[in-house]
Amino acid sequence: MGRTTARLGLLLLCAACTIALTAGGCNQSSGSGKKRIVLLINTPSPYWETGRKGMELATTELKLADAGYEAVFQVNDGTEQGQIDLLRQFGAQPDIVAIAVSPVKADNLAIVEEMKKMRKNGVHVICMDGDVDRAKYRDAREAYLGTDNFKAGEVLGVAAKKLLDERKAPHKGHVDFVGYTAAQNAIDRMDGIKKTLGDVYPELDRMEDHTDPSIAKENVRTALQNHPDLQALVGIWSYNAPAIADVVEHEYASRRDTLTIATFDGETGAINQMGKGNIDVMVVQDPYNICNQSVRLLYALVKKDTATVKQMLPNEGKDGGDIYDTAIRVVVPEGKTPLTAGLFKEYGEGVQFFTFSDFKGWLKQRGLTGS
Repeated sequence: MGRTTARLGLLLLCAACTIALTAGGCNQSSGSGKKRIVLLINTPSPYWETGRKGMELATTELKLADAGYEAVFQVNDGTEQGQIDLLRQFGAQPDIVAIAVSPVKADNLAIVEEMKKMRKNGVHVICMDGDVDRAKYRDAREAYLGTDNFKAGEVLGVAAKKLLDERKAPHKGHVDFVGYTAAQNAIDRMDGIKKTLGDVYPELDRMEDHTDPSIAKENVRTALQNHPDLQALVGIWSYNAPAIADVVEHEYASRRDTLTIATFDGETGAINQMGKGNIDVMVVQDPYNICNQSVRLLYALVKKDTATVKQMLPNEGKDGGDIYDTAIRVVVPEGKTPLTAGLFKEYGEGVQFFTFSDFKGWLKQRGLTGS
């Protein structure tokens, strides 16, 4: 190779790396000089703002900055490709020492492979809020931290069944609404609901909206048009709750008395709708605690703090020992409701029962607007 050609090649290489650095590749670091613990969420949603506060509390309490670390919140655009691209960027950034991933889809091999590459390169990887397909890809992460989603689905199903039984309506079934039907948390929740409601109130459809709020609302309209005798509308992801309630309130108000609306999570829009009487029950997760504990676990893994890891995962190495289960809350409207705490006793202390006012008080004590 001639000197001129070599110089041209070097210039082109430098230009390419400059472009890649701007896009977040070529071993780009944060520039803070600190090692990073990343929380990579699946989709932009108000639900996660509560999680961000939990992360910030852990950062303060663990004094990460003093130890040369920082925890950062990375918002994915809700697409599989967006999450794949971010994982590839992070894999090339040597200051990242640990990451918690909420996978968009449980069985996306490209997402799983990027997680495995990071582990191979010494980065600690866990899943939070949603897991990978455990049967196939358990080795892609060291642990799962979040809701026992199948149990949470069963709990929402118990509540929905009681409400449906009280209405004494013909058994026409329910429709589930969610961002992605292939996300593991969605699969587990819907399967738990289906198990509880059984053939008495059959599952008529699972409708995905790809985290697009406008599609989420259109799916509700379609379900109500396609199933004139539909009895229950079930929101699986946080934004589905206000989407369902808003469409029923403004476009199908005449059918409200015949519809049971059961949803997950308590973002601000859902709380407002329950306050107006447009949601019959919410099973609320704890993203604040999920993100808080994710930082704690990842930091313990990085620092080889085996005592903390053992405390959080006491059965590590055994079946299910890589799972840290966070609590859920059953929230019911004020006033007349057939739902009582006794309905959920068999699920133990991990399921707490709150009236609407109690739940708002719980949020206020923690400086939160939703969960």
